[in-house]
Amino acid sequence: MADGHLILIAGALLFAGIAASLLAGRLRLPSLVLFLGIGMAVGSDGLGWVDFSDYDLAREIGIIALALILFEGGLTAGFGEIRPVLRNVVSLAFFGTLITAAICGLAATWLFDFTLLEGLLLGAIVSSTDGAAIFALLRGSSLKKKLGRTLEGEAGMNDPIAVLLVVGFIDWIEKPDYGLLDMLELFVVEVGIGAVLGAVVGLGAVQLFQRFQLATPGLYPVASLATAALAFGAADALHGSGFLAVYLAGLALGSAHIPAKHTITTFHQGMAWVAQLSMFLVLGLLVFPSQFGDIWIEGTVLALMLAFVARPVAALVASGPGFDLADRAVLGWAGLRGAVPVVLATFPVLAGVQGSADFFDIVFFAVLLSTVLQGSTFEALARKLKATADEPPLATSALSETGTIRQLGADSVEFGVAASDRIVGLRIRDLELPREAVVNLIVRDDQAVPPRGSTRIRAGDRLHVLIRREALPAINRLVERWRQGPIGPRPRPRRIPEGHAPVFHVRPWQEADGDPTSVQEVAGRQVVDRLRTRRDQPGALVLLDDGYFAVTGPVLALGREQLLSQWVRRKARAARSDAERSWWEEVLGALAL
Repeated sequence: MADGHLILIAGALLFAGIAASLLAGRLRLPSLVLFLGIGMAVGSDGLGWVDFSDYDLAREIGIIALALILFEGGLTAGFGEIRPVLRNVVSLAFFGTLITAAICGLAATWLFDFTLLEGLLLGAIVSSTDGAAIFALLRGSSLKKKLGRTLEGEAGMNDPIAVLLVVGFIDWIEKPDYGLLDMLELFVVEVGIGAVLGAVVGLGAVQLFQRFQLATPGLYPVASLATAALAFGAADALHGSGFLAVYLAGLALGSAHIPAKHTITTFHQGMAWVAQLSMFLVLGLLVFPSQFGDIWIEGTVLALMLAFVARPVAALVASGPGFDLADRAVLGWAGLRGAVPVVLATFPVLAGVQGSADFFDIVFFAVLLSTVLQGSTFEALARKLKATADEPPLATSALSETGTIRQLGADSVEFGVAASDRIVGLRIRDLELPREAVVNLIVRDDQAVPPRGSTRIRAGDRLHVLIRREALPAINRLVERWRQGPIGPRPRPRRIPEGHAPVFHVRPWQEADGDPTSVQEVAGRQVVDRLRTRRDQPGALVLLDDGYFAVTGPVLALGREQLLSQWVRRKARAARSDAERSWWEEVLGALAL
């Protein structure tokens, strides 16, 4: 076939995959089912347009695609999203995968008259949830955040466990002197090497991204793609888990503030979609539906066993603390299988395990059936069990770059305000932004809102923040408080009665007083509200816990509003620049409120 024809077919299949994803949303089906269906339709057992039976090439495509999908999953989540449920994630990824493999393996031994090792090998193949299927399901669902984050983290971490189980059981079948201790050694070595190299490559890439400026924003996705390849390739070359390494490298980049982060994330989301489409189409081509006639009854029983017994039991036992029975039921029903088990089913075929061709057909049929059953009913079950929330579990989060202006020493970042964030209802001036940052635009209901200090923040707003590069660490820490608190002004003290003796102090600002922009205490009095922030130099107007006001900066002026206002008017008249005069006029306006 000519090169042009191959490219034409590839383009047509990609467009068909996009159309299938749109149709899947309308039909409430996982899109991967339709992707596989397209592959089967144009394959040898369908229309016969593409003749494909190369298991080796299918496995290579599947491995590369899974690496890209896992990297994108880690990049999108970031460690901050996974950290609150890390114990649950690790428990489900490890113990949940082992329990699922054991139950399905025993069922397969009975259903297909396999030896125990062959049955456990089949159980290991179907034990892993699929990252692509889980990520797609969560982004279209309204599942509670804790459940969504747990499922997302598990989908990224259980693939290495399943791969190790499959490789271990293949060696156990092929080598008479192989045993359980050898499998444990394989697990420790591969997970250890994968974890170390993933962390080293990911953290090293973060340092390089932050220290070096590339010539154009288009090079940053290239650098991130190189990071993914280095993490996977280095771990695999040293006999470690490449899947674990590439996921951890993605988590490291997703957790840090790096230049062109929005560009990088968008690029890898597109790459992950291309990977999904390519992987599912190729696996669909590799299947011959005419061979299902011999295994459809046993395959159906195995799929039902997987959906109704193995995964729910694994979720019940291994989901860890913090989940009630309804949550565990949702976790059990959300264990979607997909391309991962089908790719793993090529391993015994290429290893020459006896009867492994039947493995591939059995796995494909069972995975397809369980995915259709669970994927099409998951959202309804979650709503019935009251496991849903008002916002998606993988909503756009904290800070993402919207433009690259690093040549000017700054970044423009965007923050999406969720209904649960603590800054909802606060004013812009209550955000405690450092002096080097300013909210320059609010997008509300698809309209641009010019922000003022008194503008109230609403759920659904998108805050565009212009920030100097040196203040990025401070803004990253501040974001956590915007999400979780504490943030915002303290309760205002009662106004000082007029009969009290007036108090007014002026003195030079001292180094021991701290940063005049973000001062927490003035002359032994606690700051309860920062009313204004000076922009031309460090300084602020603050309200103190005893009702007095203070102007910080090159000098400290503290007193009641009347006396302080008189002093500020004199400073405004004596101002030596327009910026200084504007500051004093802004202070006067705030004191008059």
